[in-house]
Amino acid sequence: MLEVSGLAAGYRGHQVLWDVSIHVGPGEVVALLGPNGSGKSTLMNSISRLVERLAGSIVFDGVALHELPAHRLLRHGLSHVLERHRLFPYMSVLENLQLGAGPRAPRQRVREGLERAYALFPRLKERTGQMAGSLSGGEQQMCAIARGLMSAPRLLLVDEPFIGLSPQMRADVAAALERINAEGVAILMIEQNVAAALAMSRRAYVLREGRVVLEGASPELAGDDRVRQAFLGRLGPDT
Repeated sequence: MLEVSGLAAGYRGHQVLWDVSIHVGPGEVVALLGPNGSGKSTLMNSISRLVERLAGSIVFDGVALHELPAHRLLRHGLSHVLERHRLFPYMSVLENLQLGAGPRAPRQRVREGLERAYALFPRLKERTGQMAGSLSGGEQQMCAIARGLMSAPRLLLVDEPFIGLSPQMRADVAAALERINAEGVAILMIEQNVAAALAMSRRAYVLREGRVVLEGASPELAGDDRVRQAFLGRLGPDT
């Protein structure tokens, strides 16, 4: 479904990624792991066209995303839940969700999206008229994920879904992501909690200093000491 090949990317002339290649198949949950500053968010932001591509290709279901502006990705079935929610704080929960459906979205899509969002996160329905900035951290994460689903994506990019959440909220968000995936939506996720990420995903890539240094099936990587070495800086791209 998603094929990233030989990607180089960066910010204002500063290169962050070198020759990165990953793929996500239909219905898969794939994790991006690595220490802070390893390029995980840059990779995800490159896929959603928020970061300058220097080389390589990004293809989603046969469509060359690297040739498209960010605002055209929704129509191709890809949605991105950014790190730390990025809601519009002075707009209501309902207004934030409606924006997720995309510009000039058919009323039927908006209605179905809201039904899905409220079924997945009943708490949002209770707070539909509340300003998004007044929600708790966990509720804001729920709203951000629900907003990402409003366009009925086939691939959901999720950056740090559990950051700053209480144990109960973490469990609730994890259950929601599992339910989303069970409905056929593929997920590419970044998560600092390695154990949690590997438990939720089918496969994983480990990045360090802008390169993929390790990849494999999540159950195998869970017991692989090279994952720990990558976080400690002992594993390079040629290892």
